[in-house]
Amino acid sequence: MTTPPASIDGAPMVSVPAGEFTMGSNDGNNDEKPAHTVYLDAFWIDKFEVTNTQYAACLNAGACMAPSQNGSYTRGGYFGNPQFNNYPVIYVSWDSAFAYCAWTAKRLPTEAEWEKAARGTDGREYPWGNGWDGTKVNSWDSLPRPGDTTAVGSYPSGASPYGALDMAGNVMEWTADWYDPNYYANSPRNNPKGTTTGTYHVLRGGAWYNPRPNVSALFRNIPIGVPFNPGNPLIGFRCAQ
Repeated sequence: MTTPPASIDGAPMVSVPAGEFTMGSNDGNNDEKPAHTVYLDAFWIDKFEVTNTQYAACLNAGACMAPSQNGSYTRGGYFGNPQFNNYPVIYVSWDSAFAYCAWTAKRLPTEAEWEKAARGTDGREYPWGNGWDGTKVNSWDSLPRPGDTTAVGSYPSGASPYGALDMAGNVMEWTADWYDPNYYANSPRNNPKGTTTGTYHVLRGGAWYNPRPNVSALFRNIPIGVPFNPGNPLIGFRCAQ
């Protein structure tokens, strides 16, 4: 398949071919262990995080709920402000992200899909490689530090091996999987989709507020607060097919 299936939002997507990759690490946090081989079928994933403009179209179509707040961490007006049209939508719950992806004839990526799209098949720690480079990412340790979201695609030199952007930093991204700290020890080899039940869905990629260990392509996170977290200024998402 050389082009992604049609979707309502028309967002550019990148292709991730079928094959194996190493998921997790033997040197990271306990919930990242052990490193294990995973096979995934081919899939497509959004090149960019979903933007305010794209999400507003879903809201106007009556298929999505409004973000729980209109501002961002440092901006009183963010969602609905034309100045930030091409910035990632934030303050969206997992349910809202799921609804948006369904409206566009797509879906949330599984945790395994997200990690492969972010780090490729060579076991790298960050989308661009193993060495830290604060100029390739919007994070707390960036040079300079933006201190809030930036327009999607603002760090082209931080692209993943498949060309996906902002898979480190900017906003954390919802995935389809329920969080299980021990899942990697029991994960199926082919197309893992996480446990069937849980309390929290997994967030990946870190955000502008996170230090460099937390924007690693390996780092697994969960939302703070109630299980169906209404989102915060650190959380956004992208879709897959």
